[in-house]
Amino acid sequence: MAGKNGCEVVLLHMDNRPYSDDSNYEKAFDLKKRLEEELGRSIPLYVAPHGTSQESIKNKCKGNLQCVMCKRIMLRVAKSLAQKTGADFISTGESLGQVASQTLQNIAAEEYKLEFPVVRPLIGLDKLEIESIAKTIGTYEISIRKGVPCTIVPFRPATMTSVDLIIEQENLLNIADVVEKSADSIKLYE
Repeated sequence: MAGKNGCEVVLLHMDNRPYSDDSNYEKAFDLKKRLEEELGRSIPLYVAPHGTSQESIKNKCKGNLQCVMCKRIMLRVAKSLAQKTGADFISTGESLGQVASQTLQNIAAEEYKLEFPVVRPLIGLDKLEIESIAKTIGTYEISIRKGVPCTIVPFRPATMTSVDLIIEQENLLNIADVVEKSADSIKLYE
């Protein structure tokens, strides 16, 4: 959506392998191609390794907080990339309440002290409205292809996380090192 409004788009795929399969990686490249066709211009795709981050979260954090901690890491890696590429903001595809990490309280905890703008153009749309947009721009069929999603999602993920609890988990995780390791390993595909 931002690309249609004149914004320069920079894509970031967080590569969850080995906690997902190759299909998600392949989808990222196919979505890049489709968006390039839609916008009529080249779009850089950056890929950040996220499997080792997931491993750290799984081993050191409370199980029900894995999704929130994962999102905090992804946002920080995205911030690092945005700063390196001169981007003005991060744009996500979140829709309020679609998954556990997308409750108001969890979004606030995920973004706490990020100190970088995050735009969520789909936040108030429901699943059918989002699917309609995806069909219009030709990304729907790519997005729904079979694949293994994240395999370490907790059975009962937290939906109302407090900032204090997040800070406690970050101290166990040494989040700065986890983010730096992922951000320093980002690869560009043009």
